[in-house]
Amino acid sequence: MTKTRFLALVGALVLLMAIPFTASAQRVQPHVFVGTADGETVTAWVDGAEAGTATVADGSYTLLVDPGEGTFAGESVSFQIDGADANETADWEQGGATILDLTVGDGAAADDAAAADDAAVVTVAGADGRPGLPGRPGRQGLQGPEGPQGPQGETGPIGQTGAIGGDGANGGTGPAGATGATGATGPAGPAGATGSDGSGSSVLGIIAIILAAVAIVAAGGAYVMGRRT
Repeated sequence: MTKTRFLALVGALVLLMAIPFTASAQRVQPHVFVGTADGETVTAWVDGAEAGTATVADGSYTLLVDPGEGTFAGESVSFQIDGADANETADWEQGGATILDLTVGDGAAADDAAAADDAAVVTVAGADGRPGLPGRPGRQGLQGPEGPQGPQGETGPIGQTGAIGGDGANGGTGPAGATGATGATGPAGPAGATGSDGSGSSVLGIIAIILAAVAIVAAGGAYVMGRRT
């Protein structure tokens, strides 16, 4: 390996290590290719899709084949120089660095042996990636058996008095009450008409007067006798 190619490889490794790969926990380091190319632009292709491009300066190129958020592990890299297919291909490696001179056309057969001797693949250990993202929450488990009934809570405060309800329907007629007590005697009625004078009435009146007189005399005598004794 010539000194120039060794310096190119070292420069490629420095470039590779200077690229930040902390933007995503899934991002991997690219594979860097350096070498000579007779043209203006070198393009890398992986599985039919463009995977990187570089400008040729003073006959040399430095090309990063970056898989982005995925990986090209186990894939083969093909190249084009100014749109023409190059004769060389290489296997992609994470963090790899390869010196690969690219040719187009009939000159490839003569350079195959030299290219095989000069090609060198250097793999550098990448920095540890960031911890992966948390996994998705698991499915909810089966419902467990019902637990025992807890103690009765304290009695809550008495609620507010509700609104007065509407009047109810009239009830049915009750049974007859007991007979009341006899009332007080009423006032005397008006005097009756004067009766006719009879003969018998006058005699009875006289007898009554006599008896009254006798009674008065008897009473007076009794009184006097009592005083004397």
